[in-house]
Amino acid sequence: MFIQPRKLYFLAVISLAAAAAFAQSSQNTLNVSGLSAPVIVRRDARAIPYIEAQNEPDLYFVQGYVTASDRLWQMDLMRRRARGETAEIFGSPALEDDKLWRRYGFARVAEENLKYLSPELRRVLESYAAGVNAYIATLTPETLPTEFRILQYKPGPWQPSDTIVIGKILADALSSTWRFDLQRAAAASLPADKVKDLTNQVTPYDVILFGSDQMQKPAVAQGRNGKPSNTTLLTPGLSQDSLLAAADRLENIRSRSLAEIGLYAEDLAASNNWVISGKLTADGKPLVANDPHLAATAPGIWYMSQLATPTMRVAGVTIPGVPGVVLGHNEYFAWGATNVGPDVQDVFVETFDGQGTAASPLRYKTPSGWAPATVRTEQIKVRKSLVKSDTDTVSLDVVETRHGPIILEDGGKRYALKWTAFDPQNSEFEAFVNLNRGKNWDDFKRALMTYGGATQNFVYADTSGNIGWYAAGRIPIRKTLSGELPYDGSSDDGEWTGYIPFDELPNLYNPATGLIVTANQRIVGTSYKYPQMSRDAATPWRAHRIFDRLSGRTKLTMDDVRDVQYDIFNLPFSMLAKEITRSAAASPETIAALKDWDGMMRADAKPPVLVNEIRNCIANRIAEANKPVPAAAVRERILFWAVGKEGSKWLPPDFKTWNDLIGVCDKAGRTDLAKRLGADESNWRWENVYRTRFYHPLSAAPLIGGQFLVEPKGVNGSGQTPDVGMFVSMRHIASPGNWDATRFVIPLGQSGDNRSVHFRDQFELWNSGTPAVFPFSRSAVEAAAKSKTTFGPR
Repeated sequence: MFIQPRKLYFLAVISLAAAAAFAQSSQNTLNVSGLSAPVIVRRDARAIPYIEAQNEPDLYFVQGYVTASDRLWQMDLMRRRARGETAEIFGSPALEDDKLWRRYGFARVAEENLKYLSPELRRVLESYAAGVNAYIATLTPETLPTEFRILQYKPGPWQPSDTIVIGKILADALSSTWRFDLQRAAAASLPADKVKDLTNQVTPYDVILFGSDQMQKPAVAQGRNGKPSNTTLLTPGLSQDSLLAAADRLENIRSRSLAEIGLYAEDLAASNNWVISGKLTADGKPLVANDPHLAATAPGIWYMSQLATPTMRVAGVTIPGVPGVVLGHNEYFAWGATNVGPDVQDVFVETFDGQGTAASPLRYKTPSGWAPATVRTEQIKVRKSLVKSDTDTVSLDVVETRHGPIILEDGGKRYALKWTAFDPQNSEFEAFVNLNRGKNWDDFKRALMTYGGATQNFVYADTSGNIGWYAAGRIPIRKTLSGELPYDGSSDDGEWTGYIPFDELPNLYNPATGLIVTANQRIVGTSYKYPQMSRDAATPWRAHRIFDRLSGRTKLTMDDVRDVQYDIFNLPFSMLAKEITRSAAASPETIAALKDWDGMMRADAKPPVLVNEIRNCIANRIAEANKPVPAAAVRERILFWAVGKEGSKWLPPDFKTWNDLIGVCDKAGRTDLAKRLGADESNWRWENVYRTRFYHPLSAAPLIGGQFLVEPKGVNGSGQTPDVGMFVSMRHIASPGNWDATRFVIPLGQSGDNRSVHFRDQFELWNSGTPAVFPFSRSAVEAAAKSKTTFGPR
C-alpha cells in the first residue's frame, strides 16, 4: 500500500460530501470541438461502447473521449506510475516506486520514440489524446472522478507520449528477467549436477510447438581470451547473498508497483491461448481462445470496445490510454496473445575508477579505455501531506553507461541494465493498429514485423479456415553466450549484434495437427538455434492440461473451449498428493483428506490447502539446504520429479528419507494453518488461502476504503491450472465468420466509477462461465444497444 491509513481519516468527509455519482450524460447529442463529422456511440447492457465514425481521426478522438469518461483516473495513475510521478499525489510512501521507474527513464524513452513512429500511428495517438483532453475539459470540481476529488488534484492534459509510456511499463511487466541472470550466476557455486537440474527445461509434460528436443553438447561461446568472458562472475566472490538480497528488494518494489495498476505477471506467466482448426470443430470453422493473466485490480486492466469506419470494423479489448484494439478480431480474422518470456535484458558489471567529482567526472572502463559516465538528475515531487497538495522535491542521480542505467550497487560493484525497452526505435503499439486493419495471414505477419514490445505468442484464425501462430518481438543476439549470465562491462563480449530475424522466429501455419496451444511454456525444442527464446519460460502445467483436454477430439464447440478455460485440475498438486498418500508419511487426517481428492482446485476444497502447505514447506527446506537457490525454483523445477525418489541428491541432509520430510512438513503446515485460519478445519478452504481480491489503491483507507473494496468468494483455480482464478484478466472465444457469437468478458466491469452499476456487473459472467456475447455486425449491435449518443462537431 502506498497510502498510510492513518493519514486518510480526513478524506472521509470529502468522500461523503461528494456522494452523488458521476454519471455519464444521458443526452442523445453531444457537440464537441475537434470532430469533422458526426460519430455515433451505442452502448449495450454492459455499457460496452460501439463507436461508428466516418473517418479514423474522428474514430480515435471519440475512443479517447469515451474511454476517459469511464477510466480517467486509472489512465492517469498508469501514466504517473510509468513516469515515476505517483509520490506527487500519494506522498513519501510512493517515493521508492518513483525512483525505480525514474532510473529506467521511460518518460525520456517515450518522447524519443515519437520520432520513430510512422506518421499514421502518430496521427492515431494525437487524435486519441485530443479526445481524452476534450473529455477532461468538460469536467468541473464537482464532476471529477471520485479519486481525483479525494486526492485533491486535477488531471493534466493527455499526451501521445503517455500512451507510449504505458507500453514501456507493460514491457517491464512481461519481459523483466535480469534477476534470473544473477540467480544463475550465484547458483554456479552448487555442485554441477544440481546446476544441471535447475537449468534443465526438458520435462515429460512439455508442449513444444517448434523444433524438437535432441541430445546435444551445450555450446560454450568463447571470449577474446579463449575462455568464457564471464567466468569470474560465477565464483563465490560475486557477493551472492547481499547482491541477491538487493535484487529481491527491487523486485518487491517492482511487483507491488505493477500490481497496483493491474500489470504484474508473476514469473512472467501471463496467459493462455489456443487455436483449433475447423476440421476439429462441430461447424467446420476455426476457434480461437485467449485469457491473459495479470494482477486483479478494480477496475481491471482491459476495456472493451468496438471501432468502425466505412473501411474497418474491429472489436475486442484495449488498455485504457491505448487507442485501437489490442486483442480481439476484425471482419477477417481473430487473434490472441500470450507472453513468451525470452531473455531481452542483460546485466553488465561495470568497473568505475572512483566516485566522481565536479572536477573529475565519473568514468567507467570500456574496451577502448576509460569513458565518462552520463549522470541524469531526476527531480521527483513528493507530496508533503495528504491534507494539502504542496510538494517537496527529491533529487535522484541516475548513472548511465553505454549499456544502460545502473540499477544495482553492491559490494563495490555497479550493475548496468541493457534492455530492448530502452531502444526508442522499438514500438509497442504500431503492430496493433495494423492488425486492426488486416485482412489475411500475410497482413498479420506484416503487422507483427513492426512489433517491438514484450515478445508474444500471437495466435490467428481467419474466415477462410486458416490458423497460425507467430512468436513475435525483438530478441537480441549476443556476441558471446546468449545472455544467461552477467557480462563484464569492460569487454565487448556481451554486445548485441542484432535481433533474431523475423523469418527465423518460431511460427506455424495450418499445422497438420489442427491445434496450437500456448500458455507461457517452452515453445521451442532444444534444436532451436537461439536458446534465449525460452530459457525463462513458465512451467508446462497449464499448457499440458489444455493440450490434454483438446488433443484427439473432434466436433469441438465454443462450450467445449469454455470448459477448458475454466479447467481447475492441478497436475503437480495431484502428483504430490498421490505421493503423500502412497508414502503414508503424513497424519491420518491429511491422508484421509487426500486419498480420494480429484486434483481440482475448488474454492471450497480442503485438500488443495494441505498440499499447498506441504509443497511450500518441502521447497523451503530444500532451498535452505541449497543456498542461494530460490524456493520458487525448487518448487516449480525440482519437486515434481525429486520427491520420493530414493537416493535423491535434493533430499535435505537433516532428513534420512522423503517420508521424514513429508511428515515434518505436514505437522508444520497443520500448526501454521491453525494459527492463520483457526483450529476449525472447516475454515481450511482454498478460497481462504488463494484469496480473491481486486485491488484499488484507496481500498485500504479507513472509512472511505470500503467503497473501493472488491473481495468476492467462490473463485476457483490456481497458478498451475488453466483457470488461474482472480488473475484471469479477460476471457475471449471467437469463431471466425460467426462473429455475432463471439464471447468476451472481463472480471468486473467497464466503468472505473465504483458507484456505477457497470463497476462490477460482469463478475458473475466471468466467474461462472455463462456466455457473454459481444455482438459485432451492425444489425446485431443496433439490436443490443441500450443507448445511443451522437457526437457532433461544434
